[in-house]
Parts: sequence; C-alpha cells; structure tokens
Amino acid sequence: MALLALSGIGLEEHGRRVLEQISFTQQPHQKIALAGESGTGKSTLLQIIAGLIQPNSGEVRVNGSRVRGPAETLVPGHPGVAYLAQNSALPHSLRVEQVLRYANKRPAAEAQALYELCRIDHLAQRRTDQLSGGEQQRVALARLLLGSPQLLLLDEPFSNLDRMHKRVLQGIIEELGSRLGITCLLVSHDAADTLSWADEILVMHRGGIIQQGPPQEIYQQPVNEYTAALFGDYNLLRGTDRQALAPVSKRKASTTQLMVRPEQLRLGPGTGVGLNGTVAAVRFFGGYYEVEVALSETTINVRTDTAAFSPGDMAQVSVMPGAGWNIALPN
Repeated sequence: MALLALSGIGLEEHGRRVLEQISFTQQPHQKIALAGESGTGKSTLLQIIAGLIQPNSGEVRVNGSRVRGPAETLVPGHPGVAYLAQNSALPHSLRVEQVLRYANKRPAAEAQALYELCRIDHLAQRRTDQLSGGEQQRVALARLLLGSPQLLLLDEPFSNLDRMHKRVLQGIIEELGSRLGITCLLVSHDAADTLSWADEILVMHRGGIIQQGPPQEIYQQPVNEYTAALFGDYNLLRGTDRQALAPVSKRKASTTQLMVRPEQLRLGPGTGVGLNGTVAAVRFFGGYYEVEVALSETTINVRTDTAAFSPGDMAQVSVMPGAGWNIALPN
C-alpha cells in the first residue's frame, strides 16, 4: 500500500484556481520532489498534505487514513506527518536543549544520535535567537524528527541558506531515509537541487502536474520549454540550423524545434561533419567553459572542459548521438 495517496486535489482561493486535479502516490522510502516556478502551488499542495489547508475537492490519505483539513478538525495536522516550513519559527530566546526537550518522544540515546545526525549536538546551550539561519533550520528539523514521523514534508528547505549550510542540510536529508527510515517529499523552486536527490520528480505549472518521471527523464526529455528551463540551460534550434544539427531520427516536420543541452554538443575545428559557426564569446565557470557560437540562424552555447577557442574563431558544432529532443513550436 502507498504511504501517501492524493486523489483529485483541487483548491480555489478568491475566485482563482490554485490547484487543479492533483493525483499521485508515494511509496514508503521513495523520494519525491515537487518542482516548479514560484506561484505554481507547490507549497500550498504540501500544506494540504500536512492537513494545514482545506482543499475544495479530492482527498489525501496517509497509510490509508484520510487527512482532515482545518475545516474538519480543531487541531491541524495528521499523525505521522511532519511539515518543515520555509521559516523555522522556533520559540524565541529559549535554549536549544529546552526546545528539543519539550518535543522529545525518543529514548535519550536515540535523541542524541539524532542531534548528531542533524549536526546540532554542539548547539544545546545556545539560544534560538543566537543561531544562524542554517542552524535554526537544522534545529527545527531535529525537533520534528523527535516525534518519529513516517512522512516528512520539506517546504523549500534550502531557501535563503548560503552554500555551506545548504550542503550540510542536503547531506542530512540524504541520510534521513537510510538511517531513520523516514519517507521525504520535498518542494524546491530551484529544480536543479532535486536532480541528484529524488527518485521521482513532479513538475508543476499553473496548479497542475505537467510531467512526472525519474530525474534523468525529466532532464533529458522535458515535455516543453518551461520544464527544460527549470532544470538547466538549453539551446533551441529552428529552421536550417535545426535540420543540419538534428539527428536523422529527430528530423521531423517544421512544426517542431530541437532542444539540446549545452553539454550534449561537441565543438571542433571548422572542418568535417557538423555545422560551422563563429565563436562569439568564451566564459569560464570553474569546472567548465561555455562557448557561445553564432550559427546561420541561431546563437547557441556549448559546454567544454578546455579553453581551445577564442572569440572570432571558426568552430564546428555537432550533436552527440542520442541527444536532443523535439517539441512543438509555440502557437
């Protein structure tokens, strides 16, 4: 039986449709991420699953038990479900050990192991108003985990964190399933954060799910330009450039356009098989170089690991075997 099951969830606020017929299931220990631009309803959906917002239609079930919204129960929430909001909202000016002691339902040894997992065991005597944003987020997470939830809902957990604290929290979330057996559902507006973590990604747009699948499929075969842009840079090829670069299997009617990721292109001297262009710019990004190439109708970006070209050079572009995908031209 699925741990989480949503069926036909819909929500309307102030005459505006916020969520439209959302249905999916999540199995125990399966890592699912909801991705989409701000305002697509991701956080609202998470709060419905947590029992904090009442949907207009549909139902949510956790372990077969229906989640009741605030219109049906005096105490919001559902047993076995923990919700970590973007704002940790810890009690002001209490010591960390007090906050955790009031929430603890585990034996002392288990609680201490959890504090070590969340990298907060050294913060026990610190007041909550003396913590950094990343430390507050980790304390808030530990407080929720002390209640032994089965399903953990993470609402933009990396929002407003610097790179160091973000990497620490990512490592903690990665360990939750293997060490504690907790199933996680994560929302992120930075979809690239979900690619290396999730077993399955649900892409949301205008209150609905427009694509669902494993990360590799979502990244390499997005259904449209919106989804492609969420997960990284891409090139859009039309006209004669498209016909020249598209693999034979993808040379379809002129009603489609070819999308290719920068790392799916090869760049060589201006001879041989491929499409010739002129290097317009070369940019260094640390682990790679991005070469901007002007073709006859399109300017594209190619990702390489060497600085073999300079602006003004002639270069030849080709698509790696099996790369690229066709999508319909916009109306």
